[in-house]
This record gives sequence, structure tokens and C-alpha cells, in this order.
Amino acid sequence: MASTRIYRTSGTPTNRKKFTISCWLKKSKLSDDMQIVNFYEDASNRTQFSFNSSDQFDFIVKSGNTNTMRLKTTRVFRDPSAWYHIVMTVDTTQATNTDRLKVYINGEQNLSANNGFASETYPSQNADATVGGTHNIGAYDNGGSPTLYWDGLLAHLHYTDGYAYAASDFGETDSTSGIWKPKTSPSVTYGTNGFFLKFENSGNLDLDSSGNNLSFTTSGTLTQNVDTPTNNFATLNKLSTHGSNTLSFGSLRIAFTANTSYTNSIGTLGINSGRWYVEAKVAGATTYYPCIGFCSMGNNTRRYYDPLYTAAHLGADEGTGYFAHGNIQKNGSTDGDYATFTTGDIISMYLDLESGTKTMKYYKNDSLIRSTTITPVAGQFYTFGATGTSGSDIVDFNFGSGFFGTTAVTSANADANGFGAFEYSPTLSGVNYYALNTKNIKEFG
Repeated sequence: MASTRIYRTSGTPTNRKKFTISCWLKKSKLSDDMQIVNFYEDASNRTQFSFNSSDQFDFIVKSGNTNTMRLKTTRVFRDPSAWYHIVMTVDTTQATNTDRLKVYINGEQNLSANNGFASETYPSQNADATVGGTHNIGAYDNGGSPTLYWDGLLAHLHYTDGYAYAASDFGETDSTSGIWKPKTSPSVTYGTNGFFLKFENSGNLDLDSSGNNLSFTTSGTLTQNVDTPTNNFATLNKLSTHGSNTLSFGSLRIAFTANTSYTNSIGTLGINSGRWYVEAKVAGATTYYPCIGFCSMGNNTRRYYDPLYTAAHLGADEGTGYFAHGNIQKNGSTDGDYATFTTGDIISMYLDLESGTKTMKYYKNDSLIRSTTITPVAGQFYTFGATGTSGSDIVDFNFGSGFFGTTAVTSANADANGFGAFEYSPTLSGVNYYALNTKNIKEFG
């Protein structure tokens, strides 16, 4: 949603003294101001449910150009691999001021006594909030010139107009895993302007499922993702990126930037067993030959900062990488020169850590390029994308999202567990390979 917003003009609020915003989210960008929900009457009268440039959750109600309500967490949110559930509850009718504003993170209330707030402004009893005007999802309205766009994923976004609820009304603890998860059909009342955006109808992603059937407008390109709070898919990891590379499209696109050393990004999910399938498509000029592959983190600290090191300069038993100029590296040496790849080509990677002989198979546009044996060291294997010391290469990864950038795959092949949407089949010669997500890793990885 990096340049996209969903919005509508609201009607008369049910009650300005009570409301709840509940949202599941996964950040793709760090250290930047980003609006998730923004109610905008004008610059002096607005409400924001957002992150600031320090990665703190920051809730503000501004009335008459004064912050009449505010809770900014001390806690920061800097895990781009994790889904967060954040609930903001407002009820100014409460006698105790700290009961008038409540924040819940993954089911637990954020309290001054433990997690802490960097800024607290509680409203007077029975104060009205700014909840009218234009309701925006994913941007700050700014008088019709939106800015501060959200960059990441959203799921199960609720707004209850005139009703105050706790996190337990929207989520619950899974009895088997102990993980906090969404209630898919919560028993809540939405009021006149309330809405429930599931983002699950591929033909109508801004569909309101609250029962109010409110009509929203989407500005920009909104794409659906199979990555959900109940099944977390791999992405590229902003925290494991070396060089000034830019991650976008839900951290599935890496735009390499000229640097004085090798630049790279590593995937968020690691595995040490099983069979795994990943696709990558070159979206920009291969001026310095991007490299994609899998690397083992092992014990070599340099690998954390320079995964191309694990492809082009590997020590024994550390991984493999395929360069656009056709060179394949593995375990510290050149494996051979094969077909080059360039803009528009799709590279499929089939990693087998299950068989007696560990193998990586590289396919270009569904044609086998190389099947090479590998001997992983102790530790987990991670996907990576890297390039050299100059150039502006762009590569889109598909871990199962079904998109390269904003372009959907044409075939939508799922793995044998029914997960993911890939251009080519994850099943190879009758052998099943799987999408990198938490449910598959729990079973195989």
C-alpha cells in the first residue's frame, strides 16, 4: 500500500465519546511516519492511528489544533517479519482517566506500569473525539493531498463507531499453539460509520463486511497477499539488509543501489530441513548482475552483513547463488557458467534439504539450468538477493504472494498443502516442494 489509500466521507457519528480501532498489520518499512487509519475533518481536527519515525505506535486526537488525546508507546515496532495486532479503545465516559484510552498489543493491554508510554494525554470525562470527516486507510488525508502512506500489509481492520471493545473481542489465543490469532467473525456492533475490512475478496479488496455495506474508494494499486496473521509468509528482511537497498511491495521487491561493497537482503524465515520453493523475477536492468540463492548463516559473522559473500566467496559447505551473467557459485567455488538471465526472466529455486544428497535446482522460465549438490553447515538456510558494487538492479521475489511487484502470476500454482500462488509448479518430477511460511515450516522445516 506504499502509495495507496482507501477512503470514504463519513456520516454523522453514532457517538463521539466511544469508538474502537482494531487492526492486524505487518510492517515493510522502518523509521518512517506512516498512517494506518486517519480521520480528517481539517488539519486542526483529526485522529490518527499510526507509527512515527521512531517506530513507536502513536495515537492522536487533535481538536482545535490541540492534542486532546494521545498515547505514544515507549515500545518500538521493528520486526518486519511479524504480524502485530493493535487495538485502540476510546471511552471518555469512564470515571478514571486512564480507562478512557487503552491500547492493546497482541492481546495484552499496554500499561504505564509495564510497557510504558512516551507520551500520555487523557481526555476530560465525556469529551468528544474527532471521528467525522474523511475516513482514510493507509494515508494522511492532508486536505485531499494524501501523504504519510502506509507501507506494509493490513488484515481484519475494524472500526466500531460508538462502541468500546477490548482486544479479546477481536482476537483469541490458539489452544494448540498458544499464539494470539484473529476471531474471523467477532461479535461486535459497528454503529453508523463502522466498518470491517477483511481484504480477502480479490475482486473487491475494499469491501465492507460489517453489515453496513459502506462504499470505499481505492486510490492507487491495492494487491491481495496470502501472507496472513495465521500463516506468516517469508519476505525480504529490512533488518538483514546490507547497503542502501530499498525494499518495497511488502518487502518482496529489492532495488539495489550502487555501493562501495556488495549489497544484499536476506529472507525473514530460515529452514534446516524439508523441501522449499521460491521464485524471483528481474524487474530492472541487470547492470551489475544480481545474484539469488540460499545461504547458511552458520557461525561466520560476515554472512549477516554480506550474503553475496556466501555466494561469490563462500567457504566450504555454506550455500549457493546464481548470477545473472550465468555463473553459479557454491561452497566457495565456481560451479560453472550457465544461461544468463535478464529483465522479465523468472528464476525458480527448488531447495531440497530432505534427501540424503542435498540439492538446489535452478530453473529459468521453467527450464532446468542446473541441479547442484550442497552440504549445509549447522544453522538455518535463508533466501537472499544480492548484487555487486554498482548498478541499479531490481528483483521481485515471490514466496507465494502470487505477485511480482503489482503484476499477478498467470498460473497461480499452489503447493501440495494448498499454500501460495506461483507462476510455475512447486511440484517437480512428482516431488513436492513447499512455500516458505510458518505452517509449512512447522510441518517440515
